[in-house]
Amino acid sequence: MKLFAIGAFALASLAAGSAAAQAQAPANPGPVIAGVCVFHNDRLLAQSTAGQSVQAGMQRLVTEVQGELTPYAAALQSEAQRLQQGGQTADPDGSAGRAFQQRAQEAQLLEQTRQQELQYTQQMQIRAIAQAADPILVAVYQERGCGLLLDRSAVYISNPAMDITDLVIQRLNTALPSLSFNRMPVPIQPQQ
Repeated sequence: MKLFAIGAFALASLAAGSAAAQAQAPANPGPVIAGVCVFHNDRLLAQSTAGQSVQAGMQRLVTEVQGELTPYAAALQSEAQRLQQGGQTADPDGSAGRAFQQRAQEAQLLEQTRQQELQYTQQMQIRAIAQAADPILVAVYQERGCGLLLDRSAVYISNPAMDITDLVIQRLNTALPSLSFNRMPVPIQPQQ
C-alpha cells in the first residue's frame, strides 16, 4: 500500500529540517551583517511544540488509517488466493472474479481517499502554524532591525547571531503550544 510510504514521508519531511540544522558550524562564522537576518522554517516546524504536535497527530492518523485499510487488504489477498487456487471450477461464469475486481477497485479508491485526507489534514495544520508564526516573524524582523530576511534553506552557512529562528520558535511555543486535530475530509472542488 502506498499509504504507508506517504505517511512516513510526510512525517519525515516535517522532521528533516532538524537534521540539516545540526550541521557542523565553522569555528569562525564571519561578521554579523547589519540588517540581514536568517529564518529556518523547516526547523520551526520540526522543533516548535505545535510542529511536534502535528508530527504526533499525523502519526496517530496514519496508524488509524492503516488499521482501517489492513482488513480490506487481507480480505482481498485471501479472496485472490482462493480464486487462483480454485481456478475455473471456483468461478465458472467469472462472476466471482468480476466481484473481486470491483472490491479491489473500491479498496483502492478508499486508500486514495484516505491518502488525500491525510495530505489535506497535514496541509491545514501546517497552514495553522504558519498563520500563527507570521505575525511573530514580522515582529521579530522589526525588533531586530532586519532589512533582509533570508530563508535558511537557501543559505549554506551564516553567522548564528543573524538567525532569528530560535526566538520565533520560543514565541510560537507560547502563542500556539499545540494543535489537536482529526483527519479532515478534502473539500469538493467546484467543476469549472
